[in-house]
Amino acid sequence: MYKVVKTLNNNGILAYDLTRRQEVIFLGAGIGFGKRSGEQFAEIAGAKLYTLFNRRRETPLIKVVNGIQPVYLEATGRLLELAEKRFGKVNNDILLPLADHIALAAKRMKEGKELPNPFTADIRILFPEEFQTAAEGAKLLEQIAGCPISEDEIGYITLHLHSALSDEDVTQSLTMARLARECIEMIEEGMGGRLEESSLGYSRLLSHIRYMLARIRKGEKIPLDVEEYVQEQFPKAYALADRVCRRMGEELGLSVQPEENGFLGLHIQRVWTGEG
Repeated sequence: MYKVVKTLNNNGILAYDLTRRQEVIFLGAGIGFGKRSGEQFAEIAGAKLYTLFNRRRETPLIKVVNGIQPVYLEATGRLLELAEKRFGKVNNDILLPLADHIALAAKRMKEGKELPNPFTADIRILFPEEFQTAAEGAKLLEQIAGCPISEDEIGYITLHLHSALSDEDVTQSLTMARLARECIEMIEEGMGGRLEESSLGYSRLLSHIRYMLARIRKGEKIPLDVEEYVQEQFPKAYALADRVCRRMGEELGLSVQPEENGFLGLHIQRVWTGEG
């Protein structure tokens, strides 16, 4: 059983789960109509239940919810439904922090104070399915909340979605995007030229860097060692890969397996020679 804490609007209810002793949010067409505070009810057919995560732990949860306009909670719920259709299971704890972010983003855009995202292009390549889902969700947000969402904000929403699908929080995902960008910049500097972001080679290189950083963070090892071969056949690419891997190890404060030098060197050689 549940008890109504507050009716958010006709499509949303903040409730208290009497069994689990925690606040939850129900979202669904018309479910809030006629509901009153203190009223008890069972499950609502056709409604989506969201457990709540309060990142501002010093602030009562009801105050956090009250600080977000219900329309943004509703729009975020619709976005998460899109994500569930594409990915299956999504961690619904993301509802409150993502709605909070979207509400702040909408406020910034209305005030002409949009927050730039220097990693948007890389985020699109690193997390392509999450980015596409976020872009589709942005259209829903505009329809429901009446506020256009920029591509830079779509990038930030992508990071929230990725965190709901993985063991990374948003800060970790943003750090990975920043480090991936730093890797690319080091490679471009070593090659003496810019890489074409729309090229297949760039996408493959960035994708490799993403998984390389994940392996470094988890301490995983590549089962195949091509380090000696790359060092002998492509010494310039290997030397550049070695510098990049050393830098990433320093940034993460972790050791990097020597095999990573070889595989990164292969990818660098491909883009260097235009092989893709």
